Amino acid sequence: MASVSLPKLTLHSLFPTQSPKTPLCLNNSILHKLPQSQFHGLKLSRSSSTSIPSSSSVKTSIFAKVTQGTVPPAFTLKDQDGKNVSLSKFKGKPVVVYFYPADETPGCTKQACAFRDSYEKFKKAGAEVVGISGDDSSSHKAFSKKYKLPFTLLSDEGNKVRKDWGVPSDLFGTLPGRQTYVLDKNGKVQLIYNNQFQPEKHIDETLKLLQSL
Repeated sequence: MASVSLPKLTLHSLFPTQSPKTPLCLNNSILHKLPQSQFHGLKLSRSSSTSIPSSSSVKTSIFAKVTQGTVPPAFTLKDQDGKNVSLSKFKGKPVVVYFYPADETPGCTKQACAFRDSYEKFKKAGAEVVGISGDDSSSHKAFSKKYKLPFTLLSDEGNKVRKDWGVPSDLFGTLPGRQTYVLDKNGKVQLIYNNQFQPEKHIDETLKLLQSL
């Protein structure tokens, strides 16, 4: 009787691996096709890609350390003129501390100019305004001069203060969060407001609270 030989079958031949049709990262070409309003604080470079981080890193960016009614961690940072400025300098008066992604991005420029245009209202309420981002002092100086900003900008290079305060990130942790804190004259947080894509809302909400104090 004739014998029939069958080809050897392996798991690899039965279930061949396939590369995913959609890569788990967004490169610059994809990001540039999306509406600009979705990336108000994101600076893109040709050589960089925006990858989706692991779930553990996303989780750590969600839970804020500073909450309403608490005293936030102290800090000392350089302003746009390279001078050291401490949070304790503002004790005794209300202070608005707003964290923003970066100088010269559309949303951050809109927000800074909105604070500028309402600055007299903040002064009338007896409050100071302080903006914080990871840009260096020279970037802040150029940004402040270009848009005639009358308030202090502080350089949080390395984002240490942002991390200490627990400012949440957006877009799976790829975009630094846009969050505003209002501290009363005793240094306690009375308002925390987060809105990445409507930067002018930060001014409306903070003024409402300050005018009620």
